[in-house]
Amino acid sequence: MPSLLHPALPLLLGATLTFRALRRALSRLPLPAHVRADPLRTWRWHNLLVSFAHSIVSGIWALLCVWQTPEILVEIETAWSLSGYLLVCFSAGYFIHDSVDIVVSRQTRASWEYLVHHLMAMSAFFSGIFWNSFVGGGVLTLLVEVSNIFLTIRMMMKINNAQHLLLYRVNKYVNLVMYFLFRLAPQAYLTYFFLHYWGQRTLGTFLLSILLLLDVMILTYFSRLLRSDFCPERVPSQQHKGKFLTE
Repeated sequence: MPSLLHPALPLLLGATLTFRALRRALSRLPLPAHVRADPLRTWRWHNLLVSFAHSIVSGIWALLCVWQTPEILVEIETAWSLSGYLLVCFSAGYFIHDSVDIVVSRQTRASWEYLVHHLMAMSAFFSGIFWNSFVGGGVLTLLVEVSNIFLTIRMMMKINNAQHLLLYRVNKYVNLVMYFLFRLAPQAYLTYFFLHYWGQRTLGTFLLSILLLLDVMILTYFSRLLRSDFCPERVPSQQHKGKFLTE
């Protein structure tokens, strides 16, 4: 059982404070005029800038971990590397920071889906951090951050009402490919692996339950993505005013 003096706690605290400092620094950058005019869009823009930075670092880091320790792909429960362990701590710190940011900024109601996702992600990551199990699974889960790079670009352009730009049209196809390669494919692979724990009373069974819930969320987000970018509904634009947070 983890103790209050677990050596991972300074790593988690350091990662959380790092993202907090990054949030303060990025909030000083100039804002697009369309974003600056709306306090909600302003908060979301700053929030996404931090998410974008996390996705770039974690996505590349996860790819390097798999390249350096390829047994992670097979020995998901037992494979371990220092780089992978630090990556999981780093990303857990981001999820802690983002959850606090959402609550403190009083965006809980608008961003409750993110809070649910973060809670499940942190619950899974803590198994690797405090019990040294399934670190490989945590690394494979973080391959999704490669996809999030392009997903975040998409969301930031939507917040800025820049869907008419060529970059948005190109990015939506790149985003779709990356969604398949780095979100749906790893998630399907991990789900298949963890199904072996079905019916057992182990940590793997607990992680399977989290994974199945994440599967539902990911498929829901995917349907929203397809509907929004490739099958837009023909309704007045004002009906979608608040949907940029999740779509």
